[in-house]
Amino acid sequence: MSGKAALLIVSASIATTVALTGCGGSTSADSTSTTSGAAASTTAAPVTAAPAAKVSANTASQDDIAAALKAAGVSNPSRWAAEVVEYRPYPADDPNLGKLRDNLAKYNPGQETVDKIVSALTP
Repeated sequence: MSGKAALLIVSASIATTVALTGCGGSTSADSTSTTSGAAASTTAAPVTAAPAAKVSANTASQDDIAAALKAAGVSNPSRWAAEVVEYRPYPADDPNLGKLRDNLAKYNPGQETVDKIVSALTP
């Protein structure tokens, strides 16, 4: 057996042992409830990371738009919210907000920023 193969087998054995040891534990009710509680909180974490609800570019207040942009990860959300409000109204039949994209392009924010802004809005 080569040195690499032996090292791989030893590493896999150690990893398996550590994983199985972590899964084991006492059989008391306290230990079981703590383990299931930890599992529940681990499962619940992705739910809190869900994206924020979209707001209307046409009817939402500037503060609501800024909050939605902040939740979407847009830097300087207040400034961009002001720009969204300035160029209203947007066509209701344009889900991609093409008019808004064109107006934001004047400021050269970068495609990623424009995409984040639009992802937080509906027409």
